[in-house]
Amino acid sequence: MKHLWGVDLGGTKIEGIVIDRETDEILARERVPTEADQGYEHILSQISHLIDILKKKTGLSPSAIGFSTPGTLDPGLQTMKNCNTTAINGKNLKKDLEALFRIRIELANDANCFALAEATEGAAKDMDANVVFGVILGTGVGGGVVVNGKVLNGKHGIAGEWGHNTFDPEGEPCYCGKRGCNETVFAGPALEKYYSRLSGNKLPLKEIYRRHLDQSDPYATQTVHFLTDSFAKAVSYIVNVLDPDVIVFGGGVSHIEELYTDGPEKLKAHIFNNKKVETRFLKPKLGDSAGVFGAIELVRN
Repeated sequence: MKHLWGVDLGGTKIEGIVIDRETDEILARERVPTEADQGYEHILSQISHLIDILKKKTGLSPSAIGFSTPGTLDPGLQTMKNCNTTAINGKNLKKDLEALFRIRIELANDANCFALAEATEGAAKDMDANVVFGVILGTGVGGGVVVNGKVLNGKHGIAGEWGHNTFDPEGEPCYCGKRGCNETVFAGPALEKYYSRLSGNKLPLKEIYRRHLDQSDPYATQTVHFLTDSFAKAVSYIVNVLDPDVIVFGGGVSHIEELYTDGPEKLKAHIFNNKKVETRFLKPKLGDSAGVFGAIELVRN
């Protein structure tokens, strides 16, 4: 394939990109609204519309397309699950896209595509990293694992989904049906709730962090310390099991600088390695483009 095609299927927008395989030059990049409230068939129609736009703009046709999806294709059932774009759940998205375009289709969830993009084209590109763990810290908590440049999917298609590991069995109920998942502890909304319980005030995380930096609000500082303490403990299980060379962060919470400074320091107390941490904690380089570039990497080889 001389040209590579990737699509980031999001809850509000669908973004597509075509690049030159040899030079990585972007030949076309377009977006259309997902309009997921109009149902699954309409989402497929919007994807088809996007591909038609890219075809017209480039004069090319794809021989394969990689898709970053808001959920996971169950390897056994071959249907989608865990999608926050709920119209896709239970649907055989891969089969339907193959029927629609009559070409090879590759799918991976958005966290895996983020990790793959940052491992191969982003923050960890030139670091000779065999194992990269991509951490999503935003409205939710998720993750993806890349080993030697390939996404690790797992038997159930849930490799890297550490957001729903139980952190506190007596903690807040999670939408997944359990209590005290990592997502209920240090996702953005969870941190805002934590601050509100301490202070009696409701503030967005950005303002809480600003107050911490200004040293004007002890509750804000306590919230940031709570984040780094709980994150270090939660990620220690990943480090003990996978021992990644690199952890790359994404999502709104990842802008908190203490994750990169205090995080590794606090991790020392939890891992089985003589109080020493050599894993690199890295900021992302691709930003909102990680999904679509990760989709590209699914079909590069």
